[in-house]
Amino acid sequence: MTGSSFALTWWAIFPNISVYFCIYTASKRNLGSYTSPFLYRVIWALKLKGVPYAYLSNKSDLLLQYNSVHKKIPVLVHGGKPIAESIVIVEYIEETWPDNPLLPKDPYERARARFWTKFGEDKLPTFFEAYRTVGEQQEKAIKEALEVFKNIEDHGLGEKFFGGDTIGLADIEFGWIAHWMGVMEEVTSVEILIEAHTFPRLQAWMKNFKEARVIKENLPDCDKMLAYYKRGREMNALKSQ
Repeated sequence: MTGSSFALTWWAIFPNISVYFCIYTASKRNLGSYTSPFLYRVIWALKLKGVPYAYLSNKSDLLLQYNSVHKKIPVLVHGGKPIAESIVIVEYIEETWPDNPLLPKDPYERARARFWTKFGEDKLPTFFEAYRTVGEQQEKAIKEALEVFKNIEDHGLGEKFFGGDTIGLADIEFGWIAHWMGVMEEVTSVEILIEAHTFPRLQAWMKNFKEARVIKENLPDCDKMLAYYKRGREMNALKSQ
């Protein structure tokens, strides 16, 4: 069965489901998709909104068809039209299904949420550098990562979440910190995870985020994540020899 005919079959079987998204990789392995924090941003948004969707993971050509520019997951397909890039997808979900909003009504607060979301996107490479590099380059990245935490601690967080008492766009952006960081630290033996006495508000946010029912029920298995990231690190080490 081809990717296109498979998609048409899903539309036929699930006529009431208006959304599905692809988690394909270009290779024959799709576990990397399973562990991707970018994928889970979309899952969280759909779950928080109560939007039904079909989840496709059949290793097909649909990724290349629906995201021919970046060839990356996730891709959300709604009404036959693809949307790529995780935060772009989450904003599309917010605008298409306004119930259970992820952005506040007040224009200033909406702008503030978008500021912290962009801040998180811009700073992602800093954390990747901290875990992928060594020596002075790594030390520099760790220092910058700690500055990111301090900015979030001092200026970003609300009473419980970034926007107040409910999970919003900025929380989804930073959600990877709450679950993925500990796994990455175990794999790399690089410890930059915030300590409670250093960043108490950020530590409390991590706890609140992971304990939210929708989040808790939709997180990748830590053992599978460890196995995947360890294998990836070993392969990168072999390539660098």
